[in-house]
Amino acid sequence: MTFLGIALVLLVVWTYAGAATIAVLRFARRPLETGADGPAISVLKPLHGAEPQLHDNLRSFAEQDYPEFQIVFGVRDRTDEAIPVARALIRERPDSDINLVVDSRVAGTNLKVANLENMLPAARHGIVVLADSDMLVTPDYLGAVTAPLADPQTGLVTCLYKAIPGRGLWSQLAALHINYGFLPSAVMGEALNVGGGCFGATIALRRDVLSRIGDFTRLRDELADDHRIGAAVRNLGLSTVLSRYIVENHVTEPSFSDLWQHEVRWARTTRLMAPVGFAGSVVTHTIVLPALVTLAFGAGAAAWGFVLLSLLLRWLSAAIVAYRLDLPRTGLWLLPLRDVLSFAVFLSSFFGRNVRWRDHVFRIESGGRMRIEGDEAA
Repeated sequence: MTFLGIALVLLVVWTYAGAATIAVLRFARRPLETGADGPAISVLKPLHGAEPQLHDNLRSFAEQDYPEFQIVFGVRDRTDEAIPVARALIRERPDSDINLVVDSRVAGTNLKVANLENMLPAARHGIVVLADSDMLVTPDYLGAVTAPLADPQTGLVTCLYKAIPGRGLWSQLAALHINYGFLPSAVMGEALNVGGGCFGATIALRRDVLSRIGDFTRLRDELADDHRIGAAVRNLGLSTVLSRYIVENHVTEPSFSDLWQHEVRWARTTRLMAPVGFAGSVVTHTIVLPALVTLAFGAGAAAWGFVLLSLLLRWLSAAIVAYRLDLPRTGLWLLPLRDVLSFAVFLSSFFGRNVRWRDHVFRIESGGRMRIEGDEAA
C-alpha cells in the first residue's frame, strides 16, 4: 500500500510536469501574428505610484511601430507620484498622442476599474488595449496583440507575461513563481481549453465589444477584473485568443511580507472564483507532494530516490521552458525553496477570505466580488 500510494502520486505529478512542458513547447512554436497596418488603437494604462522602472515601461508603449495609436494614462489622486513620470514622458515626446486623465471619482471597490472608467471617455479609437503599468514591451507589441482582432469572431486577445527579477531573494522567488509556476500552468490551461485565462498584462478588444459587455460597470466590485472581462466576452459567443507575444514584467519584492501578501491574494482569489480548478492545481507541486507522501508513509531510501527524481524533473522542465520562452535562468537552484513556499501559499488560501491590495484590506466573497473590510491585517 505504501509503494502504491507513492507510485500514484508520482504518476500524477510527473504526468503534469511532462504535459505542461509539452504544452509550452507547442506554444513556443506558434507563429507570432503581425498587424502593423491595422486600425487605430487607444491604449489605456491605469497608474498608481512611482513603480520601479515606470518611465521605461511607459516609454516602451510610446515607441511602437504602429501607424496610429494614442495612449491614455490615468490616476485617481492629484498627488500620485506617477503623475510627474507621465508628464515627463509627454514632454519628451511632443509628437506622440498621449493624454493624462486625473479623476478621483470611484464607483465601486475596485480602484483600478474606477480609474479605467474615468479614462475611457478619452479613448477615441475603435480598438482598445488595456495594459498594466508595470509591463515592458517591444516596438512590435501593438501590431502583434491586435492582429487576431481582424477576425470578427475573435472578441478579445490577451498575453502572458514573464518576470525579470530585481535584486534580492524575494524578487528572485517571485519571478520563479511567475516564470515556472504560473506561466506553464496558464499555457497548460489554454491547451486543455480550461480556466478561461485572461490576463491584465494585455487585454485587447474592439470598442463595440467592450460596450456590449457593459464597459467597466460590471467590474466595479470584482477583484479579478481581467478574468471577468474574458468571461463576459465568451458569453457573447466570441472567442478569446492567447497571443504568442509575451510581455515583460520587472519584479521587485522588497520583503517576504510583500511577496506573501501578493501571492496569497492571487491564490485566494483563484480559489474563490474557480474552486474545483484551484483544488486540482495541487498536482503542480512536483517536489513537495511526493516528499510529503513519502514522509507520511514512512517510506525508505528507494522512495526518497523517487523524490530526488522529481526534483531533477522539476529542474529539467524549468530549463526547457526557460530556453523555449527566453526566460531568465538565474536562480533556478532556488526552485525547491520556491516550491515549498508555493505549497504554503496554496494551503494558506484555504484559511481566510481577506486580502491586502494597495493599502486596503478587502474581503473576497464567493465568485470573486469584494468589499472593503477596513484596516485589519489580511
